Amino acid sequence: MSSVETDADGYTKSLSKRQVQMIAIGGAIGVGLFLGAGGRLAAAGPSLILSYAVCGLAAFFVMRALGELVLHRPVAGSFVEYAREFIGPWAGFTSGWMYWVNWAMTGIAEITAVAIYMHKWFPDLPQWITALVALVVLVAINMLSVKLFGELEFWFSVIKVTAIVVFLVTGVGLVIGAADIGGTTASVSNTLGHGGLFPAGFGVALMTLQAVVFAYAAIELVGIAAGETKDPEKIMPRAINGVVYRIAIFYVGSVLLLTMLLPWHHFTGTESPFVTVFSALGIPAVGDIMNAVVLTAALSSCNSGLYSTGRILRSLAQKGEAPAFTGKMNSRHVPYGGILFTGVAYLFGVVLNYIVPKDAFDIAIAIASLGVVSTWATLIICQMKLRQKALKGEVQRPSYRMPGAPYTGWLTLAFLALVVGQMAFSSGHAERIAFWSIPGLALVLFLGWRYVKSRQPAAAQEQLVTVD
Repeated sequence: MSSVETDADGYTKSLSKRQVQMIAIGGAIGVGLFLGAGGRLAAAGPSLILSYAVCGLAAFFVMRALGELVLHRPVAGSFVEYAREFIGPWAGFTSGWMYWVNWAMTGIAEITAVAIYMHKWFPDLPQWITALVALVVLVAINMLSVKLFGELEFWFSVIKVTAIVVFLVTGVGLVIGAADIGGTTASVSNTLGHGGLFPAGFGVALMTLQAVVFAYAAIELVGIAAGETKDPEKIMPRAINGVVYRIAIFYVGSVLLLTMLLPWHHFTGTESPFVTVFSALGIPAVGDIMNAVVLTAALSSCNSGLYSTGRILRSLAQKGEAPAFTGKMNSRHVPYGGILFTGVAYLFGVVLNYIVPKDAFDIAIAIASLGVVSTWATLIICQMKLRQKALKGEVQRPSYRMPGAPYTGWLTLAFLALVVGQMAFSSGHAERIAFWSIPGLALVLFLGWRYVKSRQPAAAQEQLVTVD
């Protein structure tokens, strides 16, 4: 048995403030920006800037709701425990498994992106082989101690953030200097000079919301890490504020600059828009460097997904709501059962890359978006319940609060409903598949909860959290 000091759930308090901030930023800066923005720009044009700004505002309110909940009770398992406390046991079960669906699909998107990025250097290498190699490496890394995981993620995130900062600074310089980029002059006029703000129409712009919400996914990782954070009362508010502001600047700023550097129709969904810009500059080496950075981004974000799902599944297993194996923890205090369970699910991504390599990315992010919406809605509802209990004097509300509550909460929920509803009318095959999968997901969750309830007395007697 390890002599390392642990909490009641068996986790070590190993993550520092800098690691927590970078885990959240690193998880969010992934394929949604580095790859997804290219295809969305090609489809919707400059209106994508507004989409990122609106989704960023929703993400801000979600994160403030999460911050209030975390300060109420820092716990590993995060919103699953809050859903169980403020809504009911069924909500904890549902939100936990929807979060897992989110990250399972996100991981598939990430390893698909890895394969797409590698295609630039190895055009004859099948996507599924690259995806499989990436999966094996990521699962192996995630089996290490949380302290080492945090350090690795810190440096992965430093690389991504540095690359974006360099891009922002370089991009501004190119625009100011009216640089020639592939025969096009970098200029502010490029943003609105090729069909206006909505060159493909407002409807197409509306349809990008689902993909943009996916791009903001994983900012809630900071809440998952609360249970393994030193001094969460001081660290979490700063970490949450820092994540929200930086992500908004990086996302909105990057997309705005991309439209200034090249007309929107120069971008495609088969290459990172950042690589497109630097390759158009006529400096192939810079394009290769940027491709390496976005490759790191995809690996890092997928790594964060394995980290978070391992903790969420263990939280569910403790209540008998997930397979007993997912509650296992090793001597390094890593929930290896949940990590391996998710890793097996990622194999589905390898299969997708073998069967439909061209559609794997879009299908994965469309379904993942449902998980993101579910997670965000759960956090907002839990914050509303916390506020109601505080008004009744049943609990004490933390000083770090969601601004404008409850009105901002209702607005955020309405926005999330719009995101899901518009998927039914999307021209994209992947979005429609995701929307019509909702009844199937609901049925599986309902049957799963009925099964869990039928076994609840026996499950309550089992101890699923032993350290091997």
